[in-house]
Amino acid sequence: MWRLLLEAPFEQDIELAVIDDDGVHALIFPCQRLSDGWIDAISGEMLDIHPTHWRPWQNRRSDRSGLH
Repeated sequence: MWRLLLEAPFEQDIELAVIDDDGVHALIFPCQRLSDGWIDAISGEMLDIHPTHWRPWQNRRSDRSGLH
């Protein structure tokens, strides 16, 4: 179940949904919320994204539907 972005925990691996030119979709890698933005939890690279929702990260997710 997707959760409000304001409720996203800090410094924990989570899955983010974002809006881009292709619409709303989930990122395929875990992200972490920091006080100054979002990072790719694997590489540590800062991300220039505008997430809309989040949910706990699961290594294998078979259902990527339900982005509402």
